[in-house]
Amino acid sequence: MLERERELVASTARHLAAAGLVSATNGNVSARCDDLVAVSPTGAVLAELQAADVPVVDIEGAQRFGTLAPTSELSLHLGIYRQFSSGAVVHTHAPMATALSCVLDEVPLVHYEMLGLGGSVRVAPYATFGTAELAAGVLEALEGRLAALMGNHGAVTHGPDMATALRATELLEWACTVYWRAAQLGTPRVLDDAAVQAVVAQVTTTGYGATRPAEED
Repeated sequence: MLERERELVASTARHLAAAGLVSATNGNVSARCDDLVAVSPTGAVLAELQAADVPVVDIEGAQRFGTLAPTSELSLHLGIYRQFSSGAVVHTHAPMATALSCVLDEVPLVHYEMLGLGGSVRVAPYATFGTAELAAGVLEALEGRLAALMGNHGAVTHGPDMATALRATELLEWACTVYWRAAQLGTPRVLDDAAVQAVVAQVTTTGYGATRPAEED
């Protein structure tokens, strides 16, 4: 059942661990296919996760496959799927994102690449892990965004597929690192609406971010 999605969850978990974005058991990953969700199991060492270890639940949370219980953050994953019709969710305790979640209410838009996340990154209020309060706060912070920080906790990203959710996780950690480094030097400048509109126009005009054939002389 959901062999492809279970393999995606396991391989993404291992990738996150190798990249230093998760350690030991602190994070979780899921992938959706119709009304079924493959999700990392609770207590799993993500660096060692295999597809055979990944349980499958339905969109209401009932376990449909596997012998291991799903992550304690299952309600968060399912809430994101129900509200945003996403295809994948990634939750990490990535070092810089987690550090900023302990200090800021929002990571300002200091670099145009953050537009790939939807703009500035909101920080959901702290709530105990695995609770409905945490899920509700994160869902609000994610409105119009692919990423949010979880106050004094970590980060969550989502997207139409696993590649997008994973890229958002990596971009979020990079953006948090840029902000932190800039803040050591002074007050980071924030891009205003005019700058944002200019970036959007340039991307539209040039096709920035996509490969294209070279122009012939």
